[in-house]
Amino acid sequence: MLIQPLTEAHWTAGQAIYQAGMDTGNATFTTQAPAWADWDTGHLKHSRLVALKDDGQVLAWAALSPVSGRCVYGGVAEVSIYVADEARGQGVGRRLLSALIQESEQNGIWTLQAGIFRENTPSLRLHESVGFRTVGYRERIGQLHGVWRDTVLLERRSPVVGAAAALAASQSE
Repeated sequence: MLIQPLTEAHWTAGQAIYQAGMDTGNATFTTQAPAWADWDTGHLKHSRLVALKDDGQVLAWAALSPVSGRCVYGGVAEVSIYVADEARGQGVGRRLLSALIQESEQNGIWTLQAGIFRENTPSLRLHESVGFRTVGYRERIGQLHGVWRDTVLLERRSPVVGAAAALAASQSE
């Protein structure tokens, strides 16, 4: 398996993986995978990765979204990770999420967060396996297909990107 930057060339396969995750009803409140331009606009320009088979087939993708436009939150990002059905349970998600963490730290991100449906235990376990901790629960935070859903809020604080970066960001606001 090869991990490399996710580009527009990967998006047709990435979009299909995203849609398949959405179709499970336990991945996201979003119901339609966006076109590349919309997806690209909503995610940070760094820390976008794709896992590929040796033949170039996309197995999974992971990327970061900003949590706020305020400078003080410049080092905080939300994780998205989607793994193709046929690649689940093989360590692809863990390797990709670990690589995303490394990439995020190289780009000054000190906190990663994830909001995951309570029912999505594989995703909860994956995040916990790479150092995310449960911060709390957001009850009835939104509706999916007319049904109120709860999410688990997880975060991971970087041991590499520390207080100096947080202080610098707060002073720039």
